[in-house]
Amino acid sequence: MATADYTVTEATEDAWRDVFGHDEPYPEQADGVEAARAVASDDGYFALEGACGTGKTMLALTAGIDLVRDPDSDFERVLVLTSVKQQLRQFEADLRTINDGLPDDWRPVSGLTVVGKADVCPYARENRGGVDTTNVYDRCEGLRERTRDLVGDGGETTAGALAEQARRAQTGLADTGEDGANYLETADEPTPYLPEMPEHGGSATREGVEYCPFYAQYLDDLPEDGDPAEAIPFDFADRGLIDAEELVGLSAGHGTCPHSVMGALLPEVEVVIGNYYHAFDPTTVGGFTGALVDDATFVVCDEAHMLEPRVRDLVSDGVADASLRDAENELTRVLQPVQFEESGRRVEGTTDADLVRGELADAEVSLDEVKLLAEFVRDLREELDRRVEGFLDAERRGWRDDPTDLDDEEIPLRDPEEPGVDEITEWARDAGYGEKVWARAEQVGAVVARILDEAEEEDGEAQSGSDRQRAAPGVGRTLNAWYRCDHETYFRELELTRTWDETEPPDSWRRPYNARLALHNCVPADAIGERLADFGGGVLMSATLAPLDVFREVTGLNYLESEGRPVEERTYGLGFPEGNRASFAVDAPKFTFANRGQPGEDNETRRAYVDAAGEVTAATPGNVLVGMPSYGEAEWMAGALESDPRVDKPVLLDESSDDAVTESLKADFFAGDGKVLVTSIRGTLTEGVDYEGDRLAAAVVCGVPIINTSSPRTRAVKTAYDREFGSGFETALTVPAVRKARQAIGRVIRGPEEVGVRCLVDARYARESWNAVREYLPEYEREEFRPVSPDMLRFGLERFWEGHR
Repeated sequence: MATADYTVTEATEDAWRDVFGHDEPYPEQADGVEAARAVASDDGYFALEGACGTGKTMLALTAGIDLVRDPDSDFERVLVLTSVKQQLRQFEADLRTINDGLPDDWRPVSGLTVVGKADVCPYARENRGGVDTTNVYDRCEGLRERTRDLVGDGGETTAGALAEQARRAQTGLADTGEDGANYLETADEPTPYLPEMPEHGGSATREGVEYCPFYAQYLDDLPEDGDPAEAIPFDFADRGLIDAEELVGLSAGHGTCPHSVMGALLPEVEVVIGNYYHAFDPTTVGGFTGALVDDATFVVCDEAHMLEPRVRDLVSDGVADASLRDAENELTRVLQPVQFEESGRRVEGTTDADLVRGELADAEVSLDEVKLLAEFVRDLREELDRRVEGFLDAERRGWRDDPTDLDDEEIPLRDPEEPGVDEITEWARDAGYGEKVWARAEQVGAVVARILDEAEEEDGEAQSGSDRQRAAPGVGRTLNAWYRCDHETYFRELELTRTWDETEPPDSWRRPYNARLALHNCVPADAIGERLADFGGGVLMSATLAPLDVFREVTGLNYLESEGRPVEERTYGLGFPEGNRASFAVDAPKFTFANRGQPGEDNETRRAYVDAAGEVTAATPGNVLVGMPSYGEAEWMAGALESDPRVDKPVLLDESSDDAVTESLKADFFAGDGKVLVTSIRGTLTEGVDYEGDRLAAAVVCGVPIINTSSPRTRAVKTAYDREFGSGFETALTVPAVRKARQAIGRVIRGPEEVGVRCLVDARYARESWNAVREYLPEYEREEFRPVSPDMLRFGLERFWEGHR
């Protein structure tokens, strides 16, 4: 195949400069914008590794926006996908910078930040109306459904009347002078409604139906032809970027649903900023962002080194034990009225038998198929119960005596290293459950949910305010996928997640555990490549893509190229003064379990790593980040540094915790004089966190953070990669681990004025050997990270800092 020339040319170099948000681009930015524009114009993709500070965000936005504004281009929008909130904020800032610098006679570039319902629902944001961040999705769907039922065909009222009713309730309460007559406020804007959820049709003898007034107003604003753009209550064309806070204020202040308005805005704006869910999660794309997935979209995948693991999770599937239980109950509820009628009984409160027969007939589903699925789900739960109990009795003896001292567990359903039919599928076959129950499960589950919804509407049960989602459709979809997906790419297992449920019997495994049947897509390259093929072209970028040949394989870019879609690559190193940084690859003993043993052991290997981290900490005038392969090793290192006489700085330990604790730890680290922060390289503080300015003076990475290779799922992924790419350990484990290490090291130097030390400690970074990783560093980093012996590290540190005091 001929290769196109995507280098900068003098004739086209100036075409995008009116969009570019700064006076002058870096040379790498100019080259990258031109290359990205050119390859996308040929329906292709630009794979870019650019060191921190290269200006990748502005580069990608400029290329995409210029194509959208180009009358000869077919692109209509830019879709930005990033997995890190810090980077999302950077794209917002750069889009605002672009708009601030546009020529006076240009209209602003319209943009929208897409977030979840919990971030935009007025009730959830203020924890009112029975809605909070833990139940917003189910609660929202329940309220929307009841609102639609009230105003749909045969409904009791209209959407406008519901919204007006809620507005009058506010006015009436205020007029009475009652205490608490206040508007619901959010995003610094008052809304027209009370903080409590309104009800329609209530009386002394009848409970009213809860509804959402914001959604009712949106439905009232929606024109008869259904064009959602006409329901947007504000002029967005000249507003530039609308972030989540502004969207909520503009929408809720009008009294309409911010999330619905967000959906209406999606296909109308020029730049959409979201996350990987919005392009790769089948449920999200099918129900919300599907309008963006077409060849008129220029897609930007930021932090693209995370594309493979993120999408692997999104295109995998699973069903929890509790969902199986709920699905069994739903199937039984549909069967009961027909069974009662056939036995000559009529039980109050059950679904009407004629309704069941009619809906089943319309869906071309037989009653026998519902019975079969109900029996299968019941027997499947019993089999799951047997397997979990047997595993715990064999592997965790005494678990009944002390169920509080248990960890998460994986129970493989086949040999992870020998692809073959899983044990659940074999059990089902032996139990007489064949293709019919698996293949029809999805359709049966869908019609069961429809019957129950219809029955509750007729019986008035919908007025009870229940917001539970039906389990049968999801269970049916997963069972169908379980049977349909192959046994080489996919790995099936039982996952036990540590929890605690006092309602379960003391001797039941369900008290300490949740169980889940998991279907893992081990090789998501096809799913990524097929989705990227849906877009018109774009940019995949990160500070750590190398080696690019591996990246192309695992993200499906090779598949795209085989289909005639060009792929262009660039690697840009740090363009900042080399004299401002010192980079060391310390030739310490390999930090492998065979060398280091358990945390707390006193041996040569562990002493070497404490010495290295202590030397860097003692020599560095400022904050030091120490990254370890795991949180357990981080705890050990923090203790060792606290007792090290060379270390006179406070030592902070990052542990696996929630966002609030992590943010508090960051604030402590950044405040005041220099400190040491010890964390896991696989944690959240070594990737996507901005340590700009003097927030970080040195980073020390200890060891190569390869994940636990004994995990059944990890072994299955490695085996699948062996079969697919011929080098499973390299592509599935080693390369991602080196990228994690490089991300941590990249926190230090973020701008031309910043000064700092970067230190990779492990012989595998320093010299070639049978398991060395030096070859996975890009050439510009291999040149900078010169090998140094542990005893020479102090000399190198002192010499560097002496020149920068």
